[in-house]
Amino acid sequence: MSAPRAATPGLVVVDRDGVINRDREDFVKTVDEWQPLPGSLEALALLTRAGFTIAVASNQSGLGRGLFDLETLEAIHEKMRVAVERAGGHIALIAYCPHRPDEDCSCRKPRPGLMVTIADELALSLSDAPCIGDSERDLVAARAVGGRPMLVLTGNGETTRTAMDDAVSIEIFPDLLAAAQILAGEQQESC
Repeated sequence: MSAPRAATPGLVVVDRDGVINRDREDFVKTVDEWQPLPGSLEALALLTRAGFTIAVASNQSGLGRGLFDLETLEAIHEKMRVAVERAGGHIALIAYCPHRPDEDCSCRKPRPGLMVTIADELALSLSDAPCIGDSERDLVAARAVGGRPMLVLTGNGETTRTAMDDAVSIEIFPDLLAAAQILAGEQQESC
């Protein structure tokens, strides 16, 4: 008789701007403007070590607005991937919506299109998957796919918390590292 297997951690979906890196009112438009938030790279490394598959879901309307081109966005994402890997983490997939808010697409959060794309491309379930963001649109998209919405107070997080209905039950963390520590701890307990 074999020993019971520990639960395999699944997918974690993380928003980019305001969660992994500093957000800017005028958009992150260049490689130099992408700056990681304190503890975020360590958080992604911790999640990787705990066995989670990490995906990034990000609205990038600056592309549709002509503020930067696809080559620049890919260079920004490469900088992020390299920084995460140097810290010991791994991002399996970066999914982004390039559309402006007025384009009425299905992939712009709060709609679930990005989340569905991630689940399909990685062949992983979104059911109860932690979805970490700093804006209400991140939380709504997570709920729409049966995920586990988690709010961080970096970026727009404080504003989001203040604007939330008191009846809404949501997990709230000071930053991505605090959320990652809880998730890694839960994984360790289940082993």
